Amino acid sequence: MLARIEPHPLSGSVPAIASKSMAHRLIIAAALSSGTTHIVCNTSCDDIDATIRCMAALGSRIVTVEDGYEVHPVPKSIELGILKAFQGVTLDCGESGSTMRFMLPVVCALGADAKLTGSKRLAERPLAPLTEQLLAAGSTVEFSGEFPLTVSGRLRPGRFVLPGNVSSQFISGLLLAFPLLPGTCEIEVHGRIESRPYINLTVQALKMFGVDVAIDRFVAPNGVDEITRFTTSGSGYRSPGEVKVEGDWSNAAFWLCAGALGTDPVKVTGISLTSAQGDRNVLAALSRFGARTKRASEAAIVQPDNLHAFSMSAQDIPDLVPVISAVAACCEGTTVIRDCARLRIKESDRLATTASELNALGAIVSIDHDSLIIHGQSQLMGGEVDSHNDHRIAMMAAIAAVRCTGPVLIHGAEAVNKSYPDFFEHYKQLGGCVELGEE
Repeated sequence: MLARIEPHPLSGSVPAIASKSMAHRLIIAAALSSGTTHIVCNTSCDDIDATIRCMAALGSRIVTVEDGYEVHPVPKSIELGILKAFQGVTLDCGESGSTMRFMLPVVCALGADAKLTGSKRLAERPLAPLTEQLLAAGSTVEFSGEFPLTVSGRLRPGRFVLPGNVSSQFISGLLLAFPLLPGTCEIEVHGRIESRPYINLTVQALKMFGVDVAIDRFVAPNGVDEITRFTTSGSGYRSPGEVKVEGDWSNAAFWLCAGALGTDPVKVTGISLTSAQGDRNVLAALSRFGARTKRASEAAIVQPDNLHAFSMSAQDIPDLVPVISAVAACCEGTTVIRDCARLRIKESDRLATTASELNALGAIVSIDHDSLIIHGQSQLMGGEVDSHNDHRIAMMAAIAAVRCTGPVLIHGAEAVNKSYPDFFEHYKQLGGCVELGEE
């Protein structure tokens, strides 16, 4: 799909869509719980659908209802008192890295003889050292770098060790698997944890389903390194009856950044100002840029002011980098965004594609090791960009169009369906001038 956008400020109010990060976690927990759960979820997307598809393949019945989903749990084995192992089941994770990294430990905990599959790009995203820990704990995992990935054997409870500089999804996946195992399980994470807020979301989701996670921090024997230990027991998931998926800060960030770049305020409703989502820090970043931010009851408002550069770390907020870079491209001065290494293993090499596609619009962006160097200008020219099948790159270009002097053409604009199918409808709702057509 080709999106053609004529430059025009965005203004007004738009509702936040459901957090796909939390939806993944709640759907998995509900499908593995003790009873039926009603999940209030105001939107869906390709990634959420992938998790639903996988849990359905394991035997959960998930029914779409007016305000979300009714999730009936995976059948249990009366004889063994554990979730029964499925033979020959295939789980299609689509393009969802979260789904793949969550489902892999879960199917190992179930003792399933299963195949996991997905897109070619998903197969290229790393799974070690998670797979090494699963192998050491009794599961068999076979993966050659191309799908399908096959697993068999039931995971043993015990101690798992991971470095902090790997995907937080590995830690979350193990935490989601632990309630299915008999006995106490723990993860020791050595060093500073990347994207820590996403683990906080997992802990929050587990608590909703009656699973408590003890978290301890201490210094390693060398007296230097930090160790974080997550401990839980195989108590199983207990359905609370109903849970609600909160609004998504990752996608709300695009509209709030548009407010910083435009001429009038943009308001996003339905987001929690106390959310565990790390991407609510977009408000702090925009304040540092000089935009005016306002917090209201379950809403945030951003309006433009004189924007100026500053330096920041992306270690806990990697998903914000593309759209924050679009704001930086239109600021006075030079912005440095550090700690972007994990962007190389997203839906695209997001460090490279953020730079290349902003440059295609007339920005001045370069890469220095794992940092983005962005020299700001008052306006961009516009031009043609490629989404690289990456939803955040497509949306970044659309927001950058607010400050362009000429039209922006986005090839592969359908990439937004991965997380935000209504993105361009909401873009129009805020006054944006966009036409969608065939390539």
